[in-house]
Amino acid sequence: MAKAAAQKTPRTSSDKTIPNAPTASKEDLLRFYREMVLIRRFEERAGQLYGMGLIGGFCHLYIGQEAVAVGVQESVRQGYDKIITGYRDHGHMLCAGMDPKEVMAELTGRIGGSSKGKGGSMHMFDTATGFYGGHGIVGAQVALGTGLAFDGWYRGDDSVAFIYFGDGAANQGQVYESFNMAQLWKLPAIYIIENNQYAMGTSIERSSSTTQLSERGASFGIPGEQVDGMDVLAVRDAVAKAVKRAREGGGPFILEMKTYRYRGHSMSDPAKYRAKEEVDEVKKTRDPIDHVKLLLDQAGATEDDLKAIDAEIKTIVAEAVQFAQESPEPDPSELYTDVYVESAA
Repeated sequence: MAKAAAQKTPRTSSDKTIPNAPTASKEDLLRFYREMVLIRRFEERAGQLYGMGLIGGFCHLYIGQEAVAVGVQESVRQGYDKIITGYRDHGHMLCAGMDPKEVMAELTGRIGGSSKGKGGSMHMFDTATGFYGGHGIVGAQVALGTGLAFDGWYRGDDSVAFIYFGDGAANQGQVYESFNMAQLWKLPAIYIIENNQYAMGTSIERSSSTTQLSERGASFGIPGEQVDGMDVLAVRDAVAKAVKRAREGGGPFILEMKTYRYRGHSMSDPAKYRAKEEVDEVKKTRDPIDHVKLLLDQAGATEDDLKAIDAEIKTIVAEAVQFAQESPEPDPSELYTDVYVESAA
């Protein structure tokens, strides 16, 4: 990380205070700020590259939801636990520890990508960090993630599966089949519902007969909790409790993260189903990065502390874009590789 200048300028104290806010050290808050800014700047550049025609196909940005993946990752044992999500997956990859260069190269379909340029935005995979992919079929990752939880349970270790899905996927039938099996066998599965209020272009009020998604496991006996998904510390603390329970054999838990996406469902979505004023109000009053800035102000961080991080992230993202643009496209012969697992014989 870049070093801040020796002469630090104190930040102007904010008039805002956060009563009864969860606590964190200045060092932790700076780390959370760095991780969330990395996701946001990376996604902003991905959006630009898409507009330039350098990213094709679907591209779903995570802007606005950064606090969820960052807060959850605090409880993940990298390379030991398993993470799986849907197609809005770039933020989760970066949090899991994947190289921004490889992620950007994969987005642009280049051989230097984590899946050799064959997976694109929705289908990256990196078992070294425990990231078991973004998945394009709505809700499919929930059943797969329950299988990952079964793997840990069957092996007798204390690994946990972190299974992300959205409010739209919460209405899928396979989700409830997964809930049933997870509770039946007390699997170490943490179901993380990223409720960003809109399933594609349909508000949750119009798509779900019950909107308290944290209660969706009640008929199976799975407890749940609703969490402010715009507050990284609230996410961190709620996940830590659920994970402790899972590692001790307590079984699955549902965490509904109330969050909000600033961009359309995908890059092709103009988001005309909601008013600009609605989005602006969330940005003004609930932005997850601004929330951490306020906590950092109260913790004594300086403008120079933040500027050093901002400069570092700008360099990281610029290098990722350069790497992606300079990496060659995969050879046509790659169409026939990685299709099946080769026989061990």
